[in-house]
Amino acid sequence: MVATQERLTSFAHGGGCACKIPPGELEEAVKGLTGQSGPDVLVGLDDGDDASAVRVREDLAVLSTADFFTPVVDDAYDWGRIAAANALSDIYAMGGTPVTAINLVGWPREKLPMELLTEVLRGGLDVAAQAKCPVAGGHSIDDPEPKYGMAVTGIAHPDELIRNDAAEVGLPLTLTKPIGVGILNNRHKQTGEYFGEAVATMTELNADAARAAVAAGVKAATDVTGFGLLGHLFKMCRASGVGAVIDAAAVPRLGGVDESIASGYVSGGTRRNLDWVRPNLTTEGSVSEDELFLLADAQTSGGLLVVGEIPGHPVIGEITVGSGVHVR
Repeated sequence: MVATQERLTSFAHGGGCACKIPPGELEEAVKGLTGQSGPDVLVGLDDGDDASAVRVREDLAVLSTADFFTPVVDDAYDWGRIAAANALSDIYAMGGTPVTAINLVGWPREKLPMELLTEVLRGGLDVAAQAKCPVAGGHSIDDPEPKYGMAVTGIAHPDELIRNDAAEVGLPLTLTKPIGVGILNNRHKQTGEYFGEAVATMTELNADAARAAVAAGVKAATDVTGFGLLGHLFKMCRASGVGAVIDAAAVPRLGGVDESIASGYVSGGTRRNLDWVRPNLTTEGSVSEDELFLLADAQTSGGLLVVGEIPGHPVIGEITVGSGVHVR
């Protein structure tokens, strides 16, 4: 590890995907850019899916995505690993296979040593290697706040593409990773405490879950990142013209999350997520505000939220008639 006098997270105004522009503001900004459709644009901007998809042959679609963020942990190598896994996840969420990536870097070159950047890039390279995805270049700028991520290109068969607008009534909802990393990352940023389970889940690739989903014939899914479980589920329901029910007790959570919420380690991004989805949210009396914070928690490199069953992962709800999300 390359040492620095200050903690890496101290250079960031937020952490990880909690730094996303709030969903309502983002949708307002891009609403005039939708509708760029054509016979070969399978997935564009219209429904805010995880990646774009363009058919280049009858049996081949090219997927494209980009994702980058500020430091979510103090260890530079781990930050690189997390950012790479997060960027690759958008390809997996659509049932694709990543084939190449390029680095995206913002670096305060007069404040942080370049050796530290090398550690970040090494972490990203190692995770991309696990995905058998070569990193073939990139782009960097001198930036007062460190940022790192990747633009990733993937491929999928057009008939096997998994989308966020294809959820069907009556099918179960499966979640492939526990939630709560945003809360624990916020606690880490404020206190320096290390949460190994959170790092392990953020660096885990969604490759196996994606392959299982394709093999099971899944048609709808999304990954759970900066807009939280509730936000990404609501977007999928809205795009598909359906509703959903979530069983809060069935949602897997990381150790230490409940105590962290009770102690106030809830990020601004998580609070904004809940505010955004609340007009389309109903709950039963037993569901507490703390549980809603967890369900709205801004995840970094979260799991896949799959419409269907994936062996080995918990079913947390189902798709229903109607609109919006109900939590029980």
